[in-house]
This record gives sequence, structure tokens and C-alpha cells, in this order.
Amino acid sequence: MIPNVLTVAGSDSGGGAGIQADLKTMLALGVHGMSVVTAVTAQNSLGVQGAWELPVEAVRAQYRSVVDDIGVQAVKTGMLASAELVEAVAELIGGTAAPAVVDPVGVSKHGDALLAASALDSVRTKLLPVATVATPNLDEVAQITGVRVASEGEMRGAAAAVLEYGPHWVLIKGGHLPGDAVDLLTDGSEEYWLRAPRHDNRHTHGTGCTLASAIASQLAKGQSVPEAVAAAKEYVTGAVAAGFALGGGIGPVDHGWRFRRDGGTAHRESR
Repeated sequence: MIPNVLTVAGSDSGGGAGIQADLKTMLALGVHGMSVVTAVTAQNSLGVQGAWELPVEAVRAQYRSVVDDIGVQAVKTGMLASAELVEAVAELIGGTAAPAVVDPVGVSKHGDALLAASALDSVRTKLLPVATVATPNLDEVAQITGVRVASEGEMRGAAAAVLEYGPHWVLIKGGHLPGDAVDLLTDGSEEYWLRAPRHDNRHTHGTGCTLASAIASQLAKGQSVPEAVAAAKEYVTGAVAAGFALGGGIGPVDHGWRFRRDGGTAHRESR
């Protein structure tokens, strides 16, 4: 049986991030991807020109339709836009017997707001407590906790601040720091530092969505959290290295880099 993974996120019309990136990642990693659309964006390589959230009833109906009939082995969340959507999705995830990867999306790669300021408290008190793994970048850590990280040595304090809100594990993404791309995974007792060389490539749109979806995909296949995060880090590092120009701005990471490198064998090898 192919594991089923559900993304609950916004649509990126440019195809580089959001549910489009999530579904591409899931396909590349050998799981069946399903989606609950929370918002629609008008988005391209230059930025987000508009965003329209869906009604809570529409999001809840999509979720129940998929989970009650098909079932899921992992859930991943991305853009949730408003406090009402955050709280509804947190309630749905809390009632689902599957690991949940929460990517607390606050802004786009171009700096466009994707989460209302009024929703931050709901993220802290409702969404993070139901997360198996939370995957904030450094800007999102500052937005959620007020902790600002300027060096690798400060990442441990950032992780502790996020863990205070209740996720089982937190992955602090240090990609905005100089030097190697270093991330810290911890549950407060176990600690794993994941390093990868930094690639000189500006086309990195969708990195966060891709990483969170890759973690969810690996969890759905039965891996432990440290195993899933390590495998996802390897996948997204290759995707960043192969990121390509698209339009006039920042292009996306290449979700299909293994297919192109291996001549189409990646899907078979990953299962």
C-alpha cells in the first residue's frame, strides 16, 4: 500500500510553493498526496499579488471528505491565513490519529504576509500543541516567540522557546544564517544538528513547503522523526541545488531533481 499524506495549505499559482510544491514532493518521495486548499493566491516569481482565504466550512469539508474515506498516514500544514482557519485545522488535526508536520508559514519568500497578525496567538495555543514536528524558519521563530537568532549558537534557545508551546519536536531552520545550511532538531532532550553545504543558487522558492512535506512523507512511510528529518534534509538540499530560473524573479527548487539525475528511478528506489 502506498502511504497517504495530506497537505492543508494555500495554492501557489506559480507552482513553486504551497500545495503545488507539497504534491510534487509527495510524488517524488513515493507517497500519495492529497490536499485541503485553505487559500488561493495570485503568485509568481516576483511575489504575491493577491490572496483569498476559503471559508472555514469549505476547509473542514475537504478535510473530512479525505480523512473519513481515504485515511491518512501523515498531515502537513502550510498557509492557514486567519485565526479561524488555524483553530479549525488544529481541531481537525487533533482528532486525527496521524503525525502532523506544522510549517507555521508567516511570510512568503518575497516578504509578503501569508498569516494575519491576529492569528499568531492561535498558532501558539492551538496549532503548535498538536504538532508532531514544527518547522519554523528564523523569521517565524521571531514572529511566534520574539526570540531573534543571529548565530548558530542561539538556535538552541530558539528551539526551547518554540517547544514551550507544546510541539513534540521542533526543527529550527537556520538557512538564513551565513555559512553552511544548518538546522537543529530537538524534542528538548534529544538533539540533532543537520548540516548541508550552501549552494550558490538564488532560486529557492518553496524550500520550506518542500522540507515540511518531505518530512511528512517520510513519517508516513514509518520512519522515526530524526530519520524522517534527515532524509527530508537530503532531499531538499538536492532540490535547492537544482533550483531553476522561472519568470523574472526567484525561481523554485526542483522537486523532480532525482528523476532527472537518476533517469526516472527515484520513485522506485524511495518505496
